[in-house]
Amino acid sequence: MTNTDAQNTRDRGFFIAVIAGGVIGAGLAMYFAPRAASELRKRMSGSARNLRDAATRQYEGNSARVSDGVGEMARKGQAKPDRRTRLGKKLSAAGSRATPGRVGQE
Repeated sequence: MTNTDAQNTRDRGFFIAVIAGGVIGAGLAMYFAPRAASELRKRMSGSARNLRDAATRQYEGNSARVSDGVGEMARKGQAKPDRRTRLGKKLSAAGSRATPGRVGQE
């Protein structure tokens, strides 16, 4: 590890510590604030609850769409396509060729 890498690692660690300290400090300030802040705490917990509910609905919707897509792909994968020759004529039975002009006479 070079000096530059070590310095970058220390800088990154310092910024993470500053951000974490700010978040923890803000949380403690709101927790220990006087009664006027109790309304703020209630609003924040309500906002957090609303965010959780919205994330849950979004997850369930995406999960349902993915499940439907997987089911559709599975159905398409199980369906056997028509067998056709190079010229686009259908094969009447496994391995036999349809004869032009003799439709329905097999």
